[in-house]
Amino acid sequence: MLPAIFGLSGPALTDDERGFFRDADPAGYILFGRNVETREQLRALTDDLRAIHGRDRLLISIDQEGGRVARMKPPQWPHYPAGDAFARLWNVAPASAIEAARANAQALGMDLAQAGITLDCWPCVDVRVPGAHDVIGDRALGSEPRQVAALGRAILEGLSRAGVVGCVKHIPGHGRAGADSHKTLPRVEADETVLEQDLAPFRALNSAPVAMTGHILFPAWDAQRPATLSPFIIETIIRQHIGFDGLLITDDLDMQALSGTIPERAAASLAAGCDLVLNCWGRMADMEGIAQAIPAITPQGAARLDRAMASVSAVEDISQGELLAKRDALLALVESTDAMGADPTAYRGAQV
Repeated sequence: MLPAIFGLSGPALTDDERGFFRDADPAGYILFGRNVETREQLRALTDDLRAIHGRDRLLISIDQEGGRVARMKPPQWPHYPAGDAFARLWNVAPASAIEAARANAQALGMDLAQAGITLDCWPCVDVRVPGAHDVIGDRALGSEPRQVAALGRAILEGLSRAGVVGCVKHIPGHGRAGADSHKTLPRVEADETVLEQDLAPFRALNSAPVAMTGHILFPAWDAQRPATLSPFIIETIIRQHIGFDGLLITDDLDMQALSGTIPERAAASLAAGCDLVLNCWGRMADMEGIAQAIPAITPQGAARLDRAMASVSAVEDISQGELLAKRDALLALVESTDAMGADPTAYRGAQV
């Protein structure tokens, strides 16, 4: 098996893709808006991918967070709120925020499971820091680490109850970055003491089945290489200090934070200690180059992949409508409090 997650060019497999994927045997796939049209089309696509490999629990992933990061959109699928909606509810009633985040994630996960998607690249547990670039922004679950961890855990639980694996990102933390890693390499100058705030949610969620790295330079740990390419950050900070022993995947190798050719980036990421590399754009030349440049998945990586894909709970017998109604009733607490002009802290124990 090739330790790679590949993208697809369109809403159906081409003959070239089918042949390449059969021969290369990648660990999984990632879907984007260009791959998503209708419920029927999307399920046929994921069934086609499974048929190539003969694996029912094939890793088929997507970025479906809600808000501005959603590949499956209305009118085919419901709209889901961004993480900030649950952060604002936390200021009114923390227990209600946890319940709302869990119900929302379970409902969203039901959409994914129905489509044959097995991994959601979510929750985003980057701690929001004032003055940072808004590439995280309202995707964040708050600016207080314990709050972020609690809401992130609820999202992981909700997805799992729907039969979908969650992935915490962007380890060791993107919330402090002053630039968008899609466009350039962010450099975070904070010292190790300050960075403990960014690590805290990941440490609290170190039993998560999957984590995605951030392409960020942290001179306090490694002045030369961003986290994805840094053996020190992956082994000492992520594996030892944070204590994460799940499946570690890279953020997209195409992002401009990284330098070198796509195959070179893939090889360097695996050499640094990542388990799988992520290549999102479905360009055949890049995928073929990666397949030639990297070794087969390690036994440890294969075991982590198997463990991650088997980590979901038994699917709960509940309707999506019930979950959405529960979420909406809880989120309405924020509007009620705003309308009353009250101090939100006076309602922190309220629940519906």
